Amino acid sequence: MDFLEAIILGLLQGLTEFLPISSSAHLRIFGDLAGWGDPGATFTAITQLGTELAVLIYFWKDITRIIGKWFRSFGARGGAHSAGIRKGDPDVRLGWVIIIGTVPIVLAGFFLQDLIREQLRSLWITAIVLIVFGILLGLADRLGRRVKTVQDLTYRDGLLIGGAQMLALVPGVSRSGASTSAGLVLGYDRPSAARFSFLLAVPAVFGAGLYETYTAFTCEPGVDAGCGTGYGLLPTVAATVVAFAVGLAVIAFLMRYISTRSFLPFVIYRILLGGVLIALLATGVLQP
Repeated sequence: MDFLEAIILGLLQGLTEFLPISSSAHLRIFGDLAGWGDPGATFTAITQLGTELAVLIYFWKDITRIIGKWFRSFGARGGAHSAGIRKGDPDVRLGWVIIIGTVPIVLAGFFLQDLIREQLRSLWITAIVLIVFGILLGLADRLGRRVKTVQDLTYRDGLLIGGAQMLALVPGVSRSGASTSAGLVLGYDRPSAARFSFLLAVPAVFGAGLYETYTAFTCEPGVDAGCGTGYGLLPTVAATVVAFAVGLAVIAFLMRYISTRSFLPFVIYRILLGGVLIALLATGVLQP
């Protein structure tokens, strides 16, 4: 039964990770509705390795080009020009922007780990955050100028979008929703805001996932708090594989969708889900 539960949660993770509707909120809500309980931050972080692998596959050419140029910019003899990199190369700058934008979530994850694992996983918080950040996404999509592309990214914008990504540590915010909203507010078009959101998430999610994987399977049960994933090694691996396959399809769908359409359906969905969750909590169907 644990294996089936993990597979279903992996499917849900893949479906919701890249849509601006919060995968962590869906795992939390569905786990409680199904009577399985909260799958926990560790299980969520590990299955996110699967969805981030989907990002690597989908944006492989972009990622390898950025990494290659970033490393070559350091040190070829004769300078960057002889390495085939012109001064101010946008890919080199983008590499630095991703590094700078990752700093806020790394610091928050390190210093606020206990808060993230416990207090912030309240369903009341999740419900309110779903609605509030849904409205913010709608306003950003409606009012954003949408005149900039990824090539226009600056260090300041990267840090601001990274600060928004940091808020995704709270279930209900949505990593892609928060960082994409920030990109829209700063004037980037929808595909560029979403693309940078996905690229920005790679180092943070892989770092957190690998750390959680190591601690989950090297800790001592009954001694270390939060030891294990709650599902065991094989079910968690299977869930991660499912999350990868489904996530890859969802990325392709979303990038096509937002090239011609708005985020309004996701805004409506978030508000409705938050409202339903509040009703379930208020009537005692779910416990916070």
